Amino acid sequence: MNFPKKQFRRLATLKKACFPKTSAALFISLALVSGVGANAAPRGNSYFVYVGTYTHHASKGIYLYRFSPSTGEVRPLGLAAETASPAWLIVHPSHRFLYAANEYGGQGEAGNTITAYASNAQTGRLTFLNKVSSKGVGPCHLAIDKTGAILVAANFGSGSVAAFPIHRDGTLGEASGFDQHHGSSVDPLRQAGPHAHCVVISPDNRFVLAADIGLDRIFVYRLNLARGSLEPSNTPFVALHPGWGPRHLAFHPNGKVLYLISEMGSKLTTFDYDTAEGTLKEIQTISTLPEGFSGKSTAAEIQADRAGRFVYDSNRGDDSVGVFAIDGNNGRLSPVQFISTEGKTPRSFALDPTGEYLFAANQNSASIVLFRVDPATGRLTPAGTVLKDAPEPSSVVFVAGPTR
Repeated sequence: MNFPKKQFRRLATLKKACFPKTSAALFISLALVSGVGANAAPRGNSYFVYVGTYTHHASKGIYLYRFSPSTGEVRPLGLAAETASPAWLIVHPSHRFLYAANEYGGQGEAGNTITAYASNAQTGRLTFLNKVSSKGVGPCHLAIDKTGAILVAANFGSGSVAAFPIHRDGTLGEASGFDQHHGSSVDPLRQAGPHAHCVVISPDNRFVLAADIGLDRIFVYRLNLARGSLEPSNTPFVALHPGWGPRHLAFHPNGKVLYLISEMGSKLTTFDYDTAEGTLKEIQTISTLPEGFSGKSTAAEIQADRAGRFVYDSNRGDDSVGVFAIDGNNGRLSPVQFISTEGKTPRSFALDPTGEYLFAANQNSASIVLFRVDPATGRLTPAGTVLKDAPEPSSVVFVAGPTR
């Protein structure tokens, strides 16, 4: 891939500051897949877009599109893989493999598996490699370490976290690390037991953090790459406000600030993150909802942009995406905009690798709506594209496609 010198120098600077132990080649690969580094991806490229779904009704699995950010064109390519409720997708740093958390079963299957696929670099088509037990009930979120050697899964139904070795051919081994959460919190219906909902790996690849809705806690583990194990850190968890229900986590690109969205309380919390010990210190909590909102709504997704200037979140009920400006001095947030997702129940969204578009996945209206991102203000405007080819969308990921 030809990489403009100016963009390469910008990536090199970001790598040195935030990812000193990551090789340059791997870092550039990561930048294209996960969006690290604003404007890092050349706009002339096209991208494969994979959409994970729930297969309760019309959906059959993982759907595929080709997206050209230079024109905004999105072309549906049909079903990439038939599989039961691939609710969360993640791409390997090499771009060669894709993994799906099968949260629910179908056609007599129990679900509760992680499925591995090989991705064709020219067509985007997926080839089944293998699947393994998630070691729990209802896997709903995945993370892969920066070396591409370990995958970590959050099991919502049973409230556990498991780690799996990734083999050189992309297949998954059986679980090499596991932790079962225990306890409850204040809501007798939703918090009678643990419900792990998210796992993220710290930018320096040393810690795994897991948000548990059922316990109102963020768990912190040391990641042992040699053993593929999860070892409790010196401070094994952080207790949060009872009843808020922590759902998803997102690191600032500098690796020193962590953002949390709490589903039940519709709260957005900013933490100082100690990179040496993996500890968290709360510095701010604000609402995910517009001022004056009085209806019923639950928070869902959260992402920080590649430049570390804005945080985005989604609200189910208000059916909106919130845009928040990041204070460059301390990481604190201030609201900029709340915009309708033009659909129902935005379970997830994703910023494309150029940072110029946001794809909002409206689960209950079976639509993915595209928005343009203003790089100066972070504000969103509808791009005029609504995708209806992936029923019950729940996850969106990008992979660099052939250069045109």
